[in-house]
Amino acid sequence: MNVDSAGDRSGSGLARASRRRMNTHGRPVWLFDLDNTLHHASHEIFPAINRGMTQYIIDRLGVDIDEANRLRTGYTQRYGATLLGLVRHHPVDAADFLHVVHTFADLGSMVRAERGLARMIRGLPGRKIVLTNAPSVYAHAVLDELGIARLFERVIAIEDMQDRSGNWRAKPDAAMLRRAMRRAHVPLSDAVRMFQHGNAASALAGFDGAHQAGSAPAENDYIKSLRHQEPISAGTRRSRRLDCIVRWPWSKVSRVVKIG
Repeated sequence: MNVDSAGDRSGSGLARASRRRMNTHGRPVWLFDLDNTLHHASHEIFPAINRGMTQYIIDRLGVDIDEANRLRTGYTQRYGATLLGLVRHHPVDAADFLHVVHTFADLGSMVRAERGLARMIRGLPGRKIVLTNAPSVYAHAVLDELGIARLFERVIAIEDMQDRSGNWRAKPDAAMLRRAMRRAHVPLSDAVRMFQHGNAASALAGFDGAHQAGSAPAENDYIKSLRHQEPISAGTRRSRRLDCIVRWPWSKVSRVVKIG
């Protein structure tokens, strides 16, 4: 749920709730990745998206399957998302690409989630936001299928990550993240990012420069500081409120990064 427009309607209950959320400085703000964090996208959705992207590239650019796969994976590694490379180097319509490759006839049958998902999210103190390189329509559809859409105050999707010049950006772009946090009224010191295990090394490198590409962080190295580029020591006042996440069941499948 995006509260930006509702926040302008003075006197409404939603506006008052929005202001209360924005005035909770010092409480954690959880930034959840969507795919392979809130649900198991690798089971069926990621393979379908990859096939869709490859076919889209074949159809629009007139290349063979090997070249299409090379472009798809190469742009993801270089820019963080295939879309960014396509719009930068080819005459591709971003909205059309996102719609075609993220539309599924039976999304509900493809979604797999952890038992007790809603209960675990509901039990976290503070605000909860979804931060995803996926398009908004797809992200909201997945959250609806999971039955957890109401637990998040907003979704920051890839359409929301464009810079002031209209250039597309994606995670783990640090400047984009800072802009997104300002728009959501989130102090960096309060933000904690949860994201998929497979992206841990690249995301940590992108946010704090503490790890070289391909060098995975230590098993218990869940909480990192973007500003100071060093681990937050266990037991300190600043990290005590985050201790619960290290013992959370999702620690087996997700990484947590303290970004402020």
